Amino acid sequence: MGGKKKKKQYDPVVDSTMSLGDHLEELRTRLLLAFAGLAVGFILCVAFGKYIIEFMKWPYASVMTRLGENPVLTTLAPAEVVISYMKICLIAGLILSSPWVFYQLWMFIAAGLYPREKRYVHLAVPFSAALFVTGAMFFLFAIAPLCLHFFIKFSNILGLSRTWTLRYYVSFITRLMLVFGIAFQTPTAIFFLNRTGLVSIGAMTRARKYVLLVIVIVAAMATPPDVVSQVALAIPLYFLFELGIILCWFAERKKKAKTSE
Repeated sequence: MGGKKKKKQYDPVVDSTMSLGDHLEELRTRLLLAFAGLAVGFILCVAFGKYIIEFMKWPYASVMTRLGENPVLTTLAPAEVVISYMKICLIAGLILSSPWVFYQLWMFIAAGLYPREKRYVHLAVPFSAALFVTGAMFFLFAIAPLCLHFFIKFSNILGLSRTWTLRYYVSFITRLMLVFGIAFQTPTAIFFLNRTGLVSIGAMTRARKYVLLVIVIVAAMATPPDVVSQVALAIPLYFLFELGIILCWFAERKKKAKTSE
């Protein structure tokens, strides 16, 4: 009776009641931790930047080699190589540190959820990181060669010479790697929204035609103004949306089977 009660320590995965100030402090902490992880990934990639650049040049080199042309990228300014090098290392560092970054993101989201909803966060973290890496690599190995082949053949048809610079090639590749990595989060987002009761499976299936329209618009806004890139993003996005619905359906079926036992 006379003993003092031990003060309960705040746990972002257990406690759900937070003030606005607590949420802002949680956001600040998670952002700092995410940036710290990104910084570590960036430093590691700087040390191996030469090999990472060769890795990202693979789509261009493979297409040019198949077409019997010399796979050379030029530079137009003294600092262009350094800027492109750092940009590649930053994107590679983000991919390398993505499990840690997504963990911080989902922990911030978990801080505002009810206890019964928070268990889905632990499922979302590894899937988010895996899907981000998968999306980035899918673009680099599957979509980038198709886009580059289209651009090269189109310029040949018009009889135009090409002088592609390292800067613009890196911008094209890294931007779309990020776009595809983020786009591949669709199944996780749909599953999470359904499991937390925000969106039902029926509502998602009824909204298919509207979702398809939104996907086409998003693909057009997120990619360069060419049909190949837009279609290459829109098609996987729609299949990922359907995959999210399928995952929700299996989870709902499993839940019903447990309750009926």
